Amino acid sequence: MDADFEIEVEPQIEKLARDILHLARNTLLVNLRFLDMAISQLHLQPTLDIPTLATDGQSFYYNSWHILSSFKHSEKNPHRDFLHVILHCLFHHAFVGQLLHQGCWDLACDIAVENAINDLGLDILNNTRQKKQAEFLGSLKSELPLITAEKLYCHFIDQNMNDDEIVNLRQHFYADDHSIWYQPVERQRASTGSGKTDNKMRGLQFSTGEGERQDRSRNDESTDAGGESQNPENNGNQPSQSQGTKDRQMNTTKPTMGEAMAHLQALQELWGQISQRAQVDLETISRKWGNQRGGLQQGLNEVTREKFDYADFLKRFSVMGEVMQVNDEEFDLVFYTYGLQLYENMPLIEPLEYKEVKRIKDFVIAIDTSGSVQGKLVQAFVQKTYNILMQTENFFRQINIHIIQCDADIQEHIKITTSEAFEKYIQSMKLRGFGGTDFRPVFSMVDQLIEEHEFNDLKGLIYFTDGYGTYPIREPDYDTAFVFLDEDNLDLPEVPYWAIKVVLKSEDLMEL
Repeated sequence: MDADFEIEVEPQIEKLARDILHLARNTLLVNLRFLDMAISQLHLQPTLDIPTLATDGQSFYYNSWHILSSFKHSEKNPHRDFLHVILHCLFHHAFVGQLLHQGCWDLACDIAVENAINDLGLDILNNTRQKKQAEFLGSLKSELPLITAEKLYCHFIDQNMNDDEIVNLRQHFYADDHSIWYQPVERQRASTGSGKTDNKMRGLQFSTGEGERQDRSRNDESTDAGGESQNPENNGNQPSQSQGTKDRQMNTTKPTMGEAMAHLQALQELWGQISQRAQVDLETISRKWGNQRGGLQQGLNEVTREKFDYADFLKRFSVMGEVMQVNDEEFDLVFYTYGLQLYENMPLIEPLEYKEVKRIKDFVIAIDTSGSVQGKLVQAFVQKTYNILMQTENFFRQINIHIIQCDADIQEHIKITTSEAFEKYIQSMKLRGFGGTDFRPVFSMVDQLIEEHEFNDLKGLIYFTDGYGTYPIREPDYDTAFVFLDEDNLDLPEVPYWAIKVVLKSEDLMEL
């Protein structure tokens, strides 16, 4: 650690740094009202153990000397850096999982938040860093339609960037230290003051309240009307005697990995709620911001996107039926064992050999084979559906599946009654059509099959499509779901009021 950071911070220096951050926070609150909850969430915490800024999702750690130096160069720097840290939390960057390359993730996160800040187009956020980013971001946007940390990380991994390239590129986007993100156990121990930590973690403490209100109350308690410290021994870096006593009491136990991860999960859920609130507020005032919300909107869409369980969704098309299986729920063990004792190994009651369960039997899979739908993704969708349906708890032995390919007209209709036939169809499946898109022929065919008693109890139809076509006007007698594939958080077409809209990502289909 540099000698500069080992210099004790005087109370006046600490107060000035905190005042600068309060000014930056208040300025952001005035200009970005839809981020009020996020901006006010973090508790300001001074520390000498980092050279710049850092966050763990609960506290905003800052080096007072860095704040003053940054403000000296430009009074707008603290505004931009404060928002940079907030957006990391808002986009869930701090809650990192298992990554292959930490350097790529750090770079991707910094680029994502800096791009979002640039897109806002606010004069209070402009600085020299922004000018250095312009050329690279321009070329990057020509390659990637979506600038989120997740997309950027995959892009950099594919590019096989080396460490020197990452370091040289990140210097134009750097604002804060990310080391604390990757140490959940040490992060939790730091919050209680227990255990040994490295230089990146020593002295970092969790806040115990709600951000801005705590900062203000602590300031009120520690400063008089003239702004001087009422406790000359407490310079803003050292805890008070009562706080020190609490810390010593908390040192008696060390949090386990499970406790640390649980605390981290709670923080992630909190920021999930804050992100959803920010997204709703941003969309409410979207006309005012127009295209300026681009990077911010993309990042919020990525973290607030519902993680869809396709397997659970398919279960809603199941019906009740009997299967050969011992029914433990209706079997009385007391009478069974009593019979064995009374009649010498002769049971008084036998367990039921059948059980009523909800499984899928009659089902229709419709495939949009217009020119805009890719064959590889269609096959992955059918394969995913097959793998789920063929699980014992999802399907009856006797099945009745109809697979229909359609663009503007019916191109193929296949009936499948066994799992072997289903698997054979997937292996030899060929798409036919590649014309326009009209959903009505599929519904007309299914209605005709129902009239011909082809189905005993059809519960649903699932239609894999890009959504751009002509929908039926009349509501069918069975549930219908239109499945869309959305890679870039695009505005997808609306479906009729009676239909279910399901949005998947390609990785959802590839997880077989």
